Amino acid sequence: MNTSTATTARTQSEAASQKLRATISARTRPSRPSALSASLTFGWRALLKIKHVPEQLFDVTMFPIMFTLMFTYLFGGALAGSTGEYLQFLLPGILVQTIVMITMYTGLALNNDVSKGIFDRFRTLPIWQPSAILGALLGDAARYTMASTVVIVLGLVLGFRPDGGVVGVLLAVLLLIVFSISLTWIWTVLGLIARTPNSVMGISMMVLFPLTFGSNIFVNPETMPKWLQTLVDINPITHLVSAVRGLMHDTVKTEQIVWVLIASAVLVVVFAPITMYLYRNKR
Repeated sequence: MNTSTATTARTQSEAASQKLRATISARTRPSRPSALSASLTFGWRALLKIKHVPEQLFDVTMFPIMFTLMFTYLFGGALAGSTGEYLQFLLPGILVQTIVMITMYTGLALNNDVSKGIFDRFRTLPIWQPSAILGALLGDAARYTMASTVVIVLGLVLGFRPDGGVVGVLLAVLLLIVFSISLTWIWTVLGLIARTPNSVMGISMMVLFPLTFGSNIFVNPETMPKWLQTLVDINPITHLVSAVRGLMHDTVKTEQIVWVLIASAVLVVVFAPITMYLYRNKR
């Protein structure tokens, strides 16, 4: 009886195994995801990080609110004679500073993936390899848009009135996002070569603080010493702020926009290939 039962069980198991093999072999292999599909998936992954760790939005919300209020009401009267007049000058610069400062988080997130081993898993997937980087940039573009919205809405509440209207503001934000995504390629390189996320943040802040504070964000460079004016004039953030400020107040010059676009293209051409080389060959 026991032998018969064992034989029957073995027969049923073999039949089930054969049926499973037939089912698996009959199915066609799923097609490889397109470059766009893979990039959008990684972009969604970047947004899901914000959903599960909402503290990441602090730099997008609290940082611009704090700086706008602090500089407008603490220094506006001394620097421009009135807080309302200074706000018209300051807000485009604060917008640039806010977005540029948070570009480093792409390199920080990439370095974190490397340290946790997620990076190696991505490289084994049958996907277009740059999609992991481009998807992260798409997610960052959404963060930049959220941060821009916070700054502009706060400015409108405080009395900011852009002469360029809605179109000028939208074009300014678009130009800023284009430059910021281009700048992010520097931090992706840093994220792949730095040993720890803290190293990425430390080096990034060492670069970004002089660039943002040594520009025309807070004051007119004409009030500075000649040697400092020279440094400010060659600072890429200065040109970006001038273009954004000009678009918002309808005083922009074509060469200002062209300069920002050329600088953005140079950053991508130089640092994007380095990023992908490091991404493919990192051990």
